[in-house]
Amino acid sequence: MKLNKVLSSVAVAAVLVAAVPAQAADVIIGVPNWPSVRVTAHVLKVVLEDNLGLEVELQNGTNPVVFEAMDSGAMHVHPEVWLPNQANLNNKFVNEKKTVRVNPNGVAGDQAMCVTKGTAERTGISELSDLTNPDMAKNFDTDGDGKGEIWIGAAGWASTNVEKIRAKSYGYSETMNLKEIDETLALAEVDNAVAQKKDIVFFCYTPHHMFALHDLVILKEPKYEEAKWNVIQPTDDPEWLEKSDAGVAWNTAYLHIHYAAELEESQPGAAAVLAKVKLDTNTVSAMTYALVVEKQDPEDFAKKWVSENGTLVDSWLN
Repeated sequence: MKLNKVLSSVAVAAVLVAAVPAQAADVIIGVPNWPSVRVTAHVLKVVLEDNLGLEVELQNGTNPVVFEAMDSGAMHVHPEVWLPNQANLNNKFVNEKKTVRVNPNGVAGDQAMCVTKGTAERTGISELSDLTNPDMAKNFDTDGDGKGEIWIGAAGWASTNVEKIRAKSYGYSETMNLKEIDETLALAEVDNAVAQKKDIVFFCYTPHHMFALHDLVILKEPKYEEAKWNVIQPTDDPEWLEKSDAGVAWNTAYLHIHYAAELEESQPGAAAVLAKVKLDTNTVSAMTYALVVEKQDPEDFAKKWVSENGTLVDSWLN
């Protein structure tokens, strides 16, 4: 064979190889940016790989991105959907499009605003509405502008948008600057405030390791009333903040695994497992504590947790 024909054959072969996409993982799990969802994702990865022999990949993504990806087939699992926080996405993809399924076993979660015990003792704050008092708000002023600062969550969290609505509804959006920063940075500020005996107020939720680290006080609020909880997300209406009102406490939330309906055809074993996984609040809190506080490697921890909880994992597999 002449050299030019050899080169031509090699070139064609190279084009054909390049045209074939790389083998995708059997299951792709979306991972938003908070601790408990990360640890649950790693546990699911180990369970599916070790028991079903599947290749599982973890990919970062915000809640809307993961839902859109489950709808298109680019991702297959969201390990921790907070409801009612993500009710708009749940309604669109589960109830309307029916491209996403829900594991019915929800983990109970609470959401509120907290202060440290020292903050409560120094300032006398006990209710969330106390922040509408400019004199109280000044206790949380760290930059000297006359208004306090309050962490309401990370950018991209549905709860962060709800906290903007709540701040407007209670009225402390007028006396407090609403901070949106990554949770890691926010919790470092809590650590520093405790160490330096400074006053701080911030969004808090369970399941979470923060309650094991510090003595926290949940600020009192009027009890949740459905009639007084009118929450619209920005994905649903550009005037969401103006049209929303929520001047009462959060209702109990439930954290559910969601997975692409397509998995029932492509990976029925995985879909069956994902439909049966069941955890509780204390378990998830302890898991996040191991990763965030004890700094355990998430993959190593997940393998150890699965091996030590064989009876529970077997109940998901059978």
